[in-house]
Amino acid sequence: MQEDQDDGTGVAADADSKRAPGPLRGEWGSRPVLGVRADRVAAAAAIAIAAALLLCGYEFMRSVSTSLFIDAYGARNLPLVMAVGPMLTLALLYIYGRLLSVTGPRAAILLTSAFSAAVILGCFFGIRAGVKSATVVLYGFREAYIVLLVEQIWSFINSTLRVGEGARLNGPVCGIASLGAIAGGLLVRRFAVEVGSVNLLLVAAGSFIPTAGFAIAAYQVAGEPQPAPAEAHGRQGHLGLRTLVHNPLLWRLAVLIALTQVVSTVADLQFNRYVETAFPHKDLRTQWFGGFYAVLNAGSAVCQFIAAPLLLALVPHRLIHLGIPLLHLGMAAGVFAYPGLWTAAGCYLGFKVLDYSLFRAVKELLYIPLSFDARFRAKEVIDAFVYRAAKGATSAGIAGVGLVVVLPMAVFPVLITAALLGWLMVVLQLMRVARDTVGPQRAA
Repeated sequence: MQEDQDDGTGVAADADSKRAPGPLRGEWGSRPVLGVRADRVAAAAAIAIAAALLLCGYEFMRSVSTSLFIDAYGARNLPLVMAVGPMLTLALLYIYGRLLSVTGPRAAILLTSAFSAAVILGCFFGIRAGVKSATVVLYGFREAYIVLLVEQIWSFINSTLRVGEGARLNGPVCGIASLGAIAGGLLVRRFAVEVGSVNLLLVAAGSFIPTAGFAIAAYQVAGEPQPAPAEAHGRQGHLGLRTLVHNPLLWRLAVLIALTQVVSTVADLQFNRYVETAFPHKDLRTQWFGGFYAVLNAGSAVCQFIAAPLLLALVPHRLIHLGIPLLHLGMAAGVFAYPGLWTAAGCYLGFKVLDYSLFRAVKELLYIPLSFDARFRAKEVIDAFVYRAAKGATSAGIAGVGLVVVLPMAVFPVLITAALLGWLMVVLQLMRVARDTVGPQRAA
């Protein structure tokens, strides 16, 4: 667990003294399980189940919102609605930052979950009433709420585990979360045609109830992280921008996340163009999306439970950071050489599998030694707003060009390759700064 005072570099000390105690942090909680304190393992398990339930509900949102938007406006207009995501994300981040300052992280995750459920229900009733623009709100909100809630979950994990413990547990935590996503994808595939796409939104809204319950249970077990006096009540800013700008590790992480989302967005748009052509019928398209995302999440789970823990234990983390974009370069080359639905699907699937497993697991370790504001505020700005802003800017740029000319499909793998080359350059800088800032052992 982390103490939230730092030495001026944004690096927090390893201590338990800055956490509100949980009920199990006694003799039982101090017993080792797999080399980690029992209370930390229990808290990680509870928050992993919360993530699984959240992602299960998100699979209903992802498949349904995409299919409904394509049905209403066409895949060619997806870049336009993607551009709305960053604005909604920033608005949610500001609300979250104010809640965090007033209530603390435990109440913040409960309240943001309740708000998300209410918005989805509102979109459901709007779509049922024939309000076409409700599909735009649904798709845009889907882009915002999921990153905010997922990053709150990881802020808790990064405040509960030390670096070595995170190397053991981050992969399995991702894996448990993916089991929920796999179940969601399979359920969408099973019931999309029978129940109807719109009605599946009720499941997405209802999933927030057990999600919030397990998240609160995790906080009960591990205790609530507390800010240092200088950070309390948002004294350094509700969004953590001051911390982000002055910490060389954090702003380089922000650049890295932006580049990853350029790759993700271009691969996503490329993929959806091929899907629209292959599956013109709405419910059949929803069904195919559900099956695709089930395969994607199954691949992620294999990497999370097996590949990520082994690689994090055996391979220097800097080599993992370098190897991930090199693998993506190979897949982009495959789409360029053999364009089609299956190579485009493979490129997008490969990115998402690594993003949900190995990249997530190794990236989160960089946050663990940092301060409360770095973990609970600046992290949300990086991994939620920058994440969505890069996606929105990329989408807007492609949409703008698309208004003038029809982009040939060969342009997409070229754009992916350019972003991956930038990714490699940033990783080299990031690893050097990580070693200088948090030390060789923490930076691995």
